[in-house]
Amino acid sequence: MSHIAYFRLYEELNDYLPEKKRKITFSLSLKAPTTIKEAICSLGVPSEEVDLVLVNGESVPFNHIIGEGDRISIYPIFESLDISKVTRLRDKPLIYKP
Repeated sequence: MSHIAYFRLYEELNDYLPEKKRKITFSLSLKAPTTIKEAICSLGVPSEEVDLVLVNGESVPFNHIIGEGDRISIYPIFESLDISKVTRLRDKPLIYKP
């Protein structure tokens, strides 16, 4: 069983994508069930480079199961924006300035 989800990668994470998928929303056919981390890795993006993932506008952890039609936004390390209140990937963002 498979389903379609829609991905958009931001900033330097686009460097891991083929040219035609950079800076746009693109669809990806996934076998169910697929986690966020599995999908990110299938795109060739190291999960260590990802600081925030939104699914349909909500922050989710790496083990979140992707559903049919989900819209997934993947963000790199935030260097000057405190996302500690919204990130669900780790206990604290990759760069944390208290």
